Parts: sequence; structure tokens; C-alpha cells
Amino acid sequence: MNILCLKWGTRYPAAFTNILHASVRRHLRRPFRFVCVTDDATGLDAGIEACPFPENPDPGVFDCWPDIFVKLCLFRKGLADLRGPTLFFDVDVVIQEDIDCFFDYAPGRFCIIHNWVERRKRIFRKLPDIGNSSLFRFNAGSAEAHAVYQRFLDEMPQAVDRARYRTEQAFMTYAMTQATGRLPCWWPEDWVKSFKRTCVYPLPFNLFLTPHKPKTKVLVFHGNPDPDVAARGFHAPKLHNSVRPCPWVLDDWRL
Repeated sequence: MNILCLKWGTRYPAAFTNILHASVRRHLRRPFRFVCVTDDATGLDAGIEACPFPENPDPGVFDCWPDIFVKLCLFRKGLADLRGPTLFFDVDVVIQEDIDCFFDYAPGRFCIIHNWVERRKRIFRKLPDIGNSSLFRFNAGSAEAHAVYQRFLDEMPQAVDRARYRTEQAFMTYAMTQATGRLPCWWPEDWVKSFKRTCVYPLPFNLFLTPHKPKTKVLVFHGNPDPDVAARGFHAPKLHNSVRPCPWVLDDWRL
């Protein structure tokens, strides 16, 4: 089994990757290989394999690299010599329960989070068929996985066009669908939950109520705040994004 993550720049120090690695060790019962694709391996714990970033696929499109679209390059055959079932995590997720089931679910299929939307946008609307790339699984080295990467190379100008695909995860969902002729499998809703969409109360209750701890296997912190900030409280310019201190995050987000 492979665990894969990305780290670049300064927003997420090595401690985030080390905590993710420690969390996987606590919650995955089978042997695994842990690979971090990074531009700086300083401070990574033993047991974490550092892999350099793939080269910029097109300097004419990406004048600053790595970019968030580097996630599409993870599907390239031969990356870090990865083969077989590979589970990708963003480094700011919090693992709360055993994760073996993420390798057993829908074997051989692309699997990804069915992306969350704001509460007000869910009224009388169906969730769009877009994944959230904070947690996804693919078979590294397979023809289907490489086809996702090849689709990215072939349609790079369209992929980065925000008028067509608002995020890299929208293009990833499209490329996965094109590679197999069907939508990827969505993870079961109770396995992966959003901190912002599930735990934080709506305005004005978020200003005086502590976010509740959900029962889930993986809690995703997309956008702001990150887990360490949420634990001590987050005061946002827009009040509806503010979060009361929730120290319970540190029960699971730790070495």
C-alpha cells in the first residue's frame, strides 16, 4: 500500500507531514510506503521517503512551479517508482479512525471525496459531480492513472482556465471520468467530513459555540483554518468564517 502527500512552500512546515505520517501509522494496520513529494525534505521524520517534484510540464502555462496542478502529475507512470493502490492525503487532514477501508473500498476504481458546497447552495440543488482532492485513491503505474496525466498534458490550457474548471480538482474529476468512461467512486459520506461544513455552526452561533467533533474517519481542513489554528481559534475578517477554539482537534492531530 502507498500513502502519498505533497509539501512545498512555507505554509505547511515539515511538522504537518510528520503528523500525517504518525497518524497513518496509528490507523493503518497493513504495511505501507509513505512518500512525500516535496521541494524541501528538511525535518521529515524517518520512514518518510522524499521525492522531488516533477518538472514543470509547460513553463509557458505555469510561470511559478510547483502549482496546485502538480496533483495531476502524481498520476504519471514512474513517479517515485510507485505501483499499486495509492492513497493521497493533503497534509492538513486529521485522521480520527482506522483507514484500512479506504484501500478495500471499490477495488481498482478511482475514488475521491464528493466535494462539499456551502449550506445555502445545497437548497433545492443537487451536488455537482466534482471531487475534492484532499483525499483520493488510484492505482499507481496503471494505464488508467497515466491516462489522467496524459489528459492533463493534452488539455493543459483548458485545465487552468478558471472559466471552464474552477479548480484543479474539477479537472481531475473530469480526467478520471475520461480515463474510465465513468465517474469516480465517491467515498461514503460518513468516512470523510469537512471541518467547515460539518463542525462549524452557522453565523451567529459560530461566534460563541465550540465546533462539535464529528464521528468520522478523516476530517478535512480545506481553506482556512488549518488544524493548529482551529485548535486555538480563528478570527476571520468575514465573521461567518470565524471559529471558536476547539482543542479536541489535538486529540488526533499529533505525533
